[in-house]
Amino acid sequence: MTKSGHAEGYETLEVLINGRWRPGSSRHSEPVMNPATGEVLGHVPHVTGDDLDEALDASAQGFRAWSVRSALDRQSVLQAAAALMAERRDAIAKVLTLEMGKPLVEAGMEIDFAIATTRWYGEEGRRACGRLIPSRTPNTRHSVLKEPVGPAVAFVAWNFPATNVIRKVAGALAAGCSIIIKPSEETPGTCVAIARCFQDAGLPDGALNVVFGVPDTISRHLLASPIPKKVSFTGGVAVGKHLTRLAADTMKRCTMELGGHAPVIVAADCDLPSAVEACLAAKFRNAGQVCTSPTRFLVAKEIYTEFTNAFAEQASSLRVGNGLDETTQTGPLIAGRRIDWMEQLVEDAEANGARLITGGHRIDDVGSFFEPTVLCDITPDALAMTEEPFGPLALMVPVDTLDAALEEANRLPVGLAAYAFTTSQATVLRIQSDLNAGVVGINQTAVSLPEAPFGGVNETGWGSEGGIEGLETFLRTKFVNELVL
Repeated sequence: MTKSGHAEGYETLEVLINGRWRPGSSRHSEPVMNPATGEVLGHVPHVTGDDLDEALDASAQGFRAWSVRSALDRQSVLQAAAALMAERRDAIAKVLTLEMGKPLVEAGMEIDFAIATTRWYGEEGRRACGRLIPSRTPNTRHSVLKEPVGPAVAFVAWNFPATNVIRKVAGALAAGCSIIIKPSEETPGTCVAIARCFQDAGLPDGALNVVFGVPDTISRHLLASPIPKKVSFTGGVAVGKHLTRLAADTMKRCTMELGGHAPVIVAADCDLPSAVEACLAAKFRNAGQVCTSPTRFLVAKEIYTEFTNAFAEQASSLRVGNGLDETTQTGPLIAGRRIDWMEQLVEDAEANGARLITGGHRIDDVGSFFEPTVLCDITPDALAMTEEPFGPLALMVPVDTLDAALEEANRLPVGLAAYAFTTSQATVLRIQSDLNAGVVGINQTAVSLPEAPFGGVNETGWGSEGGIEGLETFLRTKFVNELVL
């Protein structure tokens, strides 16, 4: 540990309120653990109600200062922040790997995404244009204006400590909003490091505030206030519904990016080696702790055995280990509770007739490691087929027809990501129109880009992040009907 009480290479954990970094006023803090080693990386400070009130007042003042800045000025700050992130890329990536566990290569790619998203939002903020409507009468002008909605609050999950944060922070700031963000207490360092880049880039005091503490206490306090006009959340369905209810009391605008359970339709005419390669990489990225992770593999019966055997063989050869080790291909789960959940899902699946063909067990006693796991012939009765595994479990299901595949793909109430592998354009058109999902990958699994909307349908939430749609969520519309004298 360093003299400041954090592990070597890890971020000093503080809260940011009204432009000042400091400890929280609460006497309480909690340890941040390295999931690969069990090492305590540092202690995240908790805030008090008074701290939150100060952050709310600061966000109101920050909004007044930031919203009147020109779009060009706001872009310059976001571009400067992106440049600082690029300079500090390797250091921030190491912080991310230490607290979240994913391989350092993946962490670096995530920081690259944060940099690209910040730059894109900075540019797009200059194009938050209104319009003129042709008037009905002489000497009348009908104007539609786009304005920042107001101060925003955001709450994010631990699995993508940079991506989840930057989609909210960069989107809000590009639109001219201030924002209070509460990252996960399990992965706080990445957000702190990113926020330092924005502060060092010249962001006005109060435009960005970072707080930590008991999640429900903080959300209730912030959402009860009339100051925030917008709430954005990335996390589980149950919590998203809870936050939506809290936001309803003050009619805050909501963006909810919630859970998924992504189906993968593997047609008999697919390029099988390419499909296996793409699915394997996506499934075990971040140890499966990805809301878009391919999970239910609905494989045409004609190629079911060949596909599952090839997939399982490659899964069994993946190198699982500490993300700082350059040979690691998939890292640990975030904490021991996730190991318990994996074991429960595997045991339940086998009890319901599934065949375990590789993996299914904890690795070692140190760290939160679990084997890449493939379960075949799994039935809808298995818990894993309904509840999101959020881990390194691939569920294989043989299907007779495309209709059967689509029926299973759309069976659940969530609909974030879905995938399909086929060389038939007729099949592609059918899948595009019939899949209940917000993002769809065809013959590849990349469904998240800074310039494209990202969000789900049904119980996966409301709204999109990224793209012009993501900027729009932080803007309100005003109509002006002017008689020109």
